[in-house]
Amino acid sequence: MTDTDFTTLNLPPELLQNVASLGYTAMTPIQALSLPPILAGKDVIAQAKTGSGKTAAFALGVLAKLDVTDFSVQALVLCPTRELADQVSKAIRDLARAIPNIKVLTLCGGLPFGPQAGSLEHGAHIVVGTPGRVEDHVRKGTLTLGAVTTLVLDEADRMLDMGFQATLEDIVQFISIQRQTLLFSATYPDEIRSMARRIMIEPALVTAAEAHDDATIEQHFYCVADEAQRLTALRLLLLKFRPESAVVFSNTKRETQALADELHAQRFSVLALHGDLDQRERDQTLVRFANQSISVLVATDVAARGLDIAALDAVINYQPARDAEVHVHRIGRTGRAGDRGLALTLYSERERYKIDLLESYLARNIENEALPPGRLLEKHPAKPTMVTLQIDGGKKQKLRPGDILGALTGDGGIAGKQVGKIDIFDQRAYVAVSRDAAKAALRKLTEGRLKGRSFRVRRIAGHA
Repeated sequence: MTDTDFTTLNLPPELLQNVASLGYTAMTPIQALSLPPILAGKDVIAQAKTGSGKTAAFALGVLAKLDVTDFSVQALVLCPTRELADQVSKAIRDLARAIPNIKVLTLCGGLPFGPQAGSLEHGAHIVVGTPGRVEDHVRKGTLTLGAVTTLVLDEADRMLDMGFQATLEDIVQFISIQRQTLLFSATYPDEIRSMARRIMIEPALVTAAEAHDDATIEQHFYCVADEAQRLTALRLLLLKFRPESAVVFSNTKRETQALADELHAQRFSVLALHGDLDQRERDQTLVRFANQSISVLVATDVAARGLDIAALDAVINYQPARDAEVHVHRIGRTGRAGDRGLALTLYSERERYKIDLLESYLARNIENEALPPGRLLEKHPAKPTMVTLQIDGGKKQKLRPGDILGALTGDGGIAGKQVGKIDIFDQRAYVAVSRDAAKAALRKLTEGRLKGRSFRVRRIAGHA
């Protein structure tokens, strides 16, 4: 017997037998780390990527303490999309098949409300659902959460990306503080930390090591002869590495906009971020970059303060930073959450002294590398995977992320996995959708209704 054997856990015999019959031979890293504190009744924050076995971890924790004689809702599992909620429900049912009479109910938007309310009248042990629809049932009194002893937030970072933070915290208010809260997330950004502090009690934090966990920021330095070659070098690096998201740091506002204009002329998906933008322009720029409908953001250091993009593939210093600490701060925006990051720096002979200072600060030798071959300039830049739709309605019109997600994924709509970040401001909302689903999504929102009324919806295109 090894320490990854399920029989080492304090699980009921029928659960252990069923786990074995399903072919679970040994615990995955996230299961081995999270199940002991889960079964001990502790709050747990578990950082693990999709496919790591996290569903079985929280499902076994839920099933181990379920009272099948009580048909009140004892566990609530919240998921970002209908597809994930369906997968989680199926996984729980499979793991629970050796325990008679367990009822698992799925509550998602895009489906009729009435039949769900009818099912709730007959009772359920476990509810799995999307935040918007669960909140609707709670507000209308069709779902009572007073008996919930376990709350699970699955893919919490994705739910926050889709704008569900306020909805999640509203739902939590209806659940006893004596509950156990389990939070599973692929990344652990500041928003997750902040929410965890508010809704959890002394949580155990566990992180499953990935195969590439030792990846660091990969730095490359390139010497350019003049400003013309600097611009060409930037294009070559973008065409070689083809990052889905890259921040290019430039020194001045004027240069930032000019550089973005030049890249746009060369067919790159690019926006500029600098101090001359008004608040609405800045909001829209950050929304489009964060939701991956723009690939390249050219920014000054001042404008990029507070920029927090969870998955940033590359940072490019168009010129070296003014000092070593700024350099480290710049490149620290990539290579997060165990992913590999790229930091590419261009410098001229006149700027070599900055590289010498950086070499001393980093205590490492910095070698100049050859630029990629010029034939790459014949290639076309890659298009972003997402596009942004703007809805001319927002918080003032009582729009919520769940309304938008439900409208997009309802009958004849697009799949939940094709919906990206949802951002709602006072008078407008933005939703990212997969490029191949953009036409269908635009048609669904244009022809459908949100909050019982029609809103103007348009696809944001072009360069700012």
